[in-house]
Amino acid sequence: MWVTHTICKNTEGRYTVIDLGSGAGNDCFIAREEVGETGKVIGIDFTPAMIEKATVNAKKLGFTNVHFLQGDIEEMPVESNVADVVVSNCVLNLVPDKEGVIKEIYRVLKPGGHFSISDIVLIGELPENLRKSAEMYAGCVSGAIQKNEYLEFISAVGFNNISIQKEKSIIIPDDILSKYHLEISELEEFKNGKTGIFSKTVFAKKPE
Repeated sequence: MWVTHTICKNTEGRYTVIDLGSGAGNDCFIAREEVGETGKVIGIDFTPAMIEKATVNAKKLGFTNVHFLQGDIEEMPVESNVADVVVSNCVLNLVPDKEGVIKEIYRVLKPGGHFSISDIVLIGELPENLRKSAEMYAGCVSGAIQKNEYLEFISAVGFNNISIQKEKSIIIPDDILSKYHLEISELEEFKNGKTGIFSKTVFAKKPE
C-alpha cells in the first residue's frame, strides 16, 4: 500500500510517523509494520469515536507504540520537530484552512523529515451543474482546491524537493454526466483530462 513507500527506516529504526485523519487506525498499523517495535506512530483524528475505535484496535493487535490523539490537524496536539514522516490519505481537502495544516506539518516535522500526502485536487473550473454530482460521486471533492494553488502552499511554507508521486484522473461515469446536460465543449474538456478531478500524492521535504 501507499504508506509503505513513504517511510524509509534509518539504521536504528527509531522513526516517528504521524498520520493525519487516522480514522480506525489502518494506515497507522501499516506504518507500524515499517518502523517496527522501536519506532513510534501517532494517529490524529478529529472524531472522538474514531480515536476510541482505533485505540481498541491497537490494543487487540498488541501495538504498544501506536498512539491516537483527538485533535484538530490545523493545531496538532504534538510538539514541534517530533516526526520523521507525516502521512495522510484524503483528509486535507476536508479542512477549511489547508495552508494552516501545511504549516502545522512543517512545524511537527524534524529538519530533514518529509511528508507524503494523498488527496483530491481540481484542475480548471468544473461546470457548476456538474460540481454537485461530482462531489457526491467522488466523496472528497467538496473541499478540494486547485492543483497549482495546493503546490504553491507547500512551496510557500518552506518545503523543498516537492514532487508528485502519483496522479490519477477520477472518472465520472457517462450515466452521471448525461444527467446534467453539459455543453459538448464542456463535456469534451472534462473527459480529456484538461479539466477535472484528480487524485494526487505529493511528497515534500523539510530542509535540514
